[in-house]
Amino acid sequence: MSDHRLGDVIDDHCIKCRRLTNHSIVSIVDLEPAKVRCRSCYHDHDYRHEQAPPTKKELKQQELFRQVLASLGPVAAGAEPEPESEAIAPSAKPKRAKKS
Repeated sequence: MSDHRLGDVIDDHCIKCRRLTNHSIVSIVDLEPAKVRCRSCYHDHDYRHEQAPPTKKELKQQELFRQVLASLGPVAAGAEPEPESEAIAPSAKPKRAKKS
């Protein structure tokens, strides 16, 4: 059983203040805080479990990484590459003519 009650003070990351501050619990769902109010700026938001949301830079890096993985195709997904059907043996390679 959770010991959280409406009005209790808990720490959470405020997206408006951009830092970890004291918050009051505004609503509770399934015995867990759902909405909180920052006690510094009085901004209401969802309870974030003290985790800061990712920055725009981090989101852009994740998107670029996904694009690189998608461009690699099935090899990046862990699938084995298809074997070459007409592999040339080292002794069967044509010899180059010497220039004089």
